Amino acid sequence: MDAESTPVPPPGCPAHNSGARVPLYGPEFAADPQAYYSYLRHYGPAAPVELAPGVEATLVTDYAAALQLLQDSASFRKDARRWRDLNEGKIPADSPVAPVLAYRNNCMFSDGAEHLRLRQAVTDSLSKVDTRRLTQSTERISDYLIAQFAGRGSADLLADYAKQLPLFIFNELFGCPAGIGDRVVFGVTGMFDGVNAEKAMEVLFAAVGELIALKRARPGEDVTSWLMQHPARLTDEEMLHQLALLLVAGNEPLRNLIGNTLHRLLTHDAYAHQGGLIDEALDDTLWENPPMSNLGAHYPVADMEFAGQQLRAGDLVLVSFAAANTGPALTAARQAGSNRAHLAWSAGPHACPAKDPTRQVTVTAVENLLNQLPDVELAVPADSLTWRPGPFNRGLVTLPARFTPTRAAGRPRPQPAVQPAAQQQPAAAAAAGKAERGGKWSQFLNWLKG
Repeated sequence: MDAESTPVPPPGCPAHNSGARVPLYGPEFAADPQAYYSYLRHYGPAAPVELAPGVEATLVTDYAAALQLLQDSASFRKDARRWRDLNEGKIPADSPVAPVLAYRNNCMFSDGAEHLRLRQAVTDSLSKVDTRRLTQSTERISDYLIAQFAGRGSADLLADYAKQLPLFIFNELFGCPAGIGDRVVFGVTGMFDGVNAEKAMEVLFAAVGELIALKRARPGEDVTSWLMQHPARLTDEEMLHQLALLLVAGNEPLRNLIGNTLHRLLTHDAYAHQGGLIDEALDDTLWENPPMSNLGAHYPVADMEFAGQQLRAGDLVLVSFAAANTGPALTAARQAGSNRAHLAWSAGPHACPAKDPTRQVTVTAVENLLNQLPDVELAVPADSLTWRPGPFNRGLVTLPARFTPTRAAGRPRPQPAVQPAAQQQPAAAAAAGKAERGGKWSQFLNWLKG
């Protein structure tokens, strides 16, 4: 690349300094990631980036190269114990990206036969979720959350709605009683909000461990019970890590997808507040503003050249779903009607196992909100909204909205999919609920009971 054709890095990008890697963090990247992706494409199908200070990676930005990587499980592995920089002590101990990338005993970080065993247990268990029940649960939880702010005439549609709804959905699907569910909400929320994340993770894993013990003694019609009853015969440790993966990795994309879809509907005049256009807005969001923008960590098994970059065995290689989806080569395919050929769900053997229920929950949650608050609109100028920093996710900090105050939807008859804590192992349930009495999940269960 000669000097005259070399593109200028985006404002604030340290790549202005010769040889510096392009950072995927900080307010500049969060404000305009597409400017960074456009710059990165000049390196070719992949480019050198920095995920956080001292954390180097190669980012695949081209759609075809991304598909090749995601489908080539012989040349690239998912087991993060192969990460060379981590093994050589080059990753700072307090790096904010390490908790996301560090190895855990779950299907996301496994390969080969072990991956097939764990993945099959997860997909088979999720497939047992009844779609009608999921819609009813989403509507019931949506009604409850909307009831908390409908009379005010204003709300932060992220903090008051999109952030809470996924956690409530998972609590119900996994059969969490009140006390355990309260601590799951606390743990997952704390991890993503970055406030004492280590303590939050400790609370989450302890709560999931209690849930496993509870379901071993008294299984129910829930994902936790189905997972432990699967022929894969997961150990308690494997159960712990699969459930934690579903809770943590499932919550962030769903929260962002609901928020980003609402953002698109509220900032694009082309969409009317009608159910028929919600699917279209959702698909456009998955193409142009996917909830997880850069992830799919892989590690080459040997030194190799890939997508124009020289890689060493164990190098960290990520896929930019956002850049791949918006590359020039994709424009023609999308215009030809391939509106769901995006990579927002990833691809290959590690593609998202829950894309159908995720889509169902998002459409139901957005539709229910717009039906109950038909004149909802942004309460601030669209260009004043701030996006959360970080290399992996794509989500707003807040989404302030206003609407005509209204009385909340009628309270449904109490038909919770989860048994009240009092009906499940009284001693264990009492111990689980003691520390978090009156938490958000408990309040929802009490609302259901009237």
